[in-house]
Amino acid sequence: MFATMESLALLDLSDELSAMILESEERHNYIAKKQALQNIETQSKIKAFAKIKEQFEEVERFGRYHPDYKEVTRKTRHLKRELDMDASIAAFRQAEMDFQSLLDEISIMLASAVSSHIKVPTGNPFFEQKSACSSGCGSGGGCGCSA
Repeated sequence: MFATMESLALLDLSDELSAMILESEERHNYIAKKQALQNIETQSKIKAFAKIKEQFEEVERFGRYHPDYKEVTRKTRHLKRELDMDASIAAFRQAEMDFQSLLDEISIMLASAVSSHIKVPTGNPFFEQKSACSSGCGSGGGCGCSA
């Protein structure tokens, strides 16, 4: 009976945590920036890039020997640069990174509450994980772990 009550309490706390994440500034900013991507100009850039990307994948199969290789490669780089410079896309990517950082921090906090040996993949090489062995046990034990 006690285990059931404890499980229910944990589920309630996890519901509270998920509600706080859903109401976070980072998530609201992410949703707003994602909706801002729906403007006509940005969508036309995305569609143009998707089209040239298909052409590029077709041409890439033959490499330099394809007659349109140089032209398609040049157009692909040009359209990719346009996408990267689009203000809506840049703002969305920043909001996406901010939201992911929040989720990474929460994951690390939860994992470290259980054990300092739990590894949490953050996907961000600049994210400092507080762990005795930050490079993984494949490092040969140089960090002090028992590899």
